[in-house]
Amino acid sequence: MAKHSMKCHPDTPTKLVDDFTVESERQGPGHIWIRYHVEAPVDDLELGLPGEPDRQDELWRTTCFEAFVREAGCDSYLEFNFAPSSAWAAYSFAGYREGMNLLPMASVPELGNDASDNHFALEAIFELPSHLRDSALEVAITAVIEELDGSKSYWSLAHPSGAPDFHHPDCFTLHLPARAEP
Repeated sequence: MAKHSMKCHPDTPTKLVDDFTVESERQGPGHIWIRYHVEAPVDDLELGLPGEPDRQDELWRTTCFEAFVREAGCDSYLEFNFAPSSAWAAYSFAGYREGMNLLPMASVPELGNDASDNHFALEAIFELPSHLRDSALEVAITAVIEELDGSKSYWSLAHPSGAPDFHHPDCFTLHLPARAEP
């Protein structure tokens, strides 16, 4: 398991985030685990109120941690959104920003977080559809961080040129090899 540094989009500078890292790995058959870790004064971030896991749309409008997953070499992909409140969303896309549908989930993503005065971390474990469980994967790990003053910064392992666009193929830079037989 490797730790990766998230990059803030140059058009959306942050005033508060000192460091942002992620770790990820496959867990068991068909699951991905991701830990997002933000070093920032937590009281100045918009994190919402904790609640029960609940599927909701438009989580990206405020602080939201995301993962885009596709089979290596394919145009179709999945989008998973995780909020600090435990709200979540999952969608499938036929191609770049086209053919969006709700992704049926066999199980609700497991979300947990921890925080101190100067850090916030969210862990997510989510299940992949059966056709991706053993495939080599390309993943885009992204996030929107909203500060209490309403300013937002957009984070990714890599950004394409132009405005922030987490769906862009250039964001899919994390490679998870095909799962080996047990």
